[in-house]
Amino acid sequence: MTTESGLSVQNVSRIFDGTAAVDGVSFDVRSGELVALVGASGSGKTTSLRIVAGYESPDSGQVFLDGVDITRSAPEKRGFGMVFQHYALFPHMSVVDNVAFGLEARQVPRAERRQRAETALAAVGLAGKGERRIQQLSGGEQQRVALARAVVIEPKVLLLDEPLSNLDPTLRESTRDDLRAMLRRVGAPALFVTHDQEDAFAVADRVVLLAKGRVLQIGAPETLYRVPASRDVATFIGRSTLVPAEDRGDSAVVTINGVARTVSVSRPDRTNATTDRFADAHAVFRPEALMLSISESDTAWPGRIVEARFAGATWVYRVALSGTITVEVTSPERLAVDTSVGVSVRGGSIPLVP
Repeated sequence: MTTESGLSVQNVSRIFDGTAAVDGVSFDVRSGELVALVGASGSGKTTSLRIVAGYESPDSGQVFLDGVDITRSAPEKRGFGMVFQHYALFPHMSVVDNVAFGLEARQVPRAERRQRAETALAAVGLAGKGERRIQQLSGGEQQRVALARAVVIEPKVLLLDEPLSNLDPTLRESTRDDLRAMLRRVGAPALFVTHDQEDAFAVADRVVLLAKGRVLQIGAPETLYRVPASRDVATFIGRSTLVPAEDRGDSAVVTINGVARTVSVSRPDRTNATTDRFADAHAVFRPEALMLSISESDTAWPGRIVEARFAGATWVYRVALSGTITVEVTSPERLAVDTSVGVSVRGGSIPLVP
C-alpha cells in the first residue's frame, strides 16, 4: 500500500559489490510530517536518501510521490529541495543570489526570483542580510541560507542530509529548534538523515531506525525510547543496560547476584502479555528509571559505585551490581566512588525486549 498524499518508499533494495546497502526498506512521509532516518555509519540511511532524491537507482522496490511512481524519474524532474551536510553554498555569490539560484535554473523572471528569495530569507530569520557574502555569516546563518534556498522553489519534498553536523553544540541546539519551526511553516514532507539521535528526537515526528540496511523500528521518538522492539533498538537509542529477566507478562522477575525483584514492564508493539512471552527476555534499565539508596532496602539490589560523573543538575553513577552487571543511575546527591548503595526501580514500566 502507498500513501496517496506524501512520499512513500516501498521495499527498496540496493546492492553494491554483493553487499546490500539497503535491504527491503519501506517507510512513508506524510504531508507536513518530518521523518528522520537514523543509524550508525553503514546503516543505509544515506543510500536511502539518495534513492529518494533520484541520485541512486534501486535494484528493486519503488518510490511514490502522492501515489505516482517516481522510481525512475530524474532528480531534476522530482521537484525536491535538498539541504546538504556542507550546505554547498556559492562563496562568490551574495546571500540573496544563493537563495535565488534554483529559481534562475527554473527560468523564473529576475524580479520575481529576487522577491521570492528575500521572502524566503525573512522566513528563516535573515531579513536584511541578502547582500552579504556567505563568508560573513555564522555557521547557523549559513545553514538557514541553505534551507531558504531549498524551500524557495516550493519543493514537493524537502530532503536534509546531516544539516546540523557542522555546528558547535550550543549553536546546534538552538538551530534544531529553529529548523523544526521552519519545517513546520514549509508544510512539505521532509526527510532528515542523521546519525545523531538527539537531533532526530528534537526535530522529527517519527524516526526510522536503520541497521545494516534494514529497518529495525519505525515510530515516534518516545515510542522507540520507551517501547523498543528489540535489543538492537534498546541499545542504540539512549543509554541503557540490558539485564536478563523472567518474562511474566505484565511484569518480569529480575535476579541480580541472587537477589530477585519483580518489576512492571512495557512490551514491544504487537506482542501480547498473555500469549507472546519471551523465553530469553531482557529488561532495559535506563539511568533515569533507577534510583539510589544509602540505607538497606527490601526493594533494592545492593551494589557499589565504581564511577561518578558530574552532569550539571545531576550526578551520573556507574554502579556494579554483580561481576557482570553494571548500571548507570542519576542522582542529585554527591557520593564517593566505592560507596555501598542500593539500586531500585523508581516506578512505572521498564521496557522488556526479547
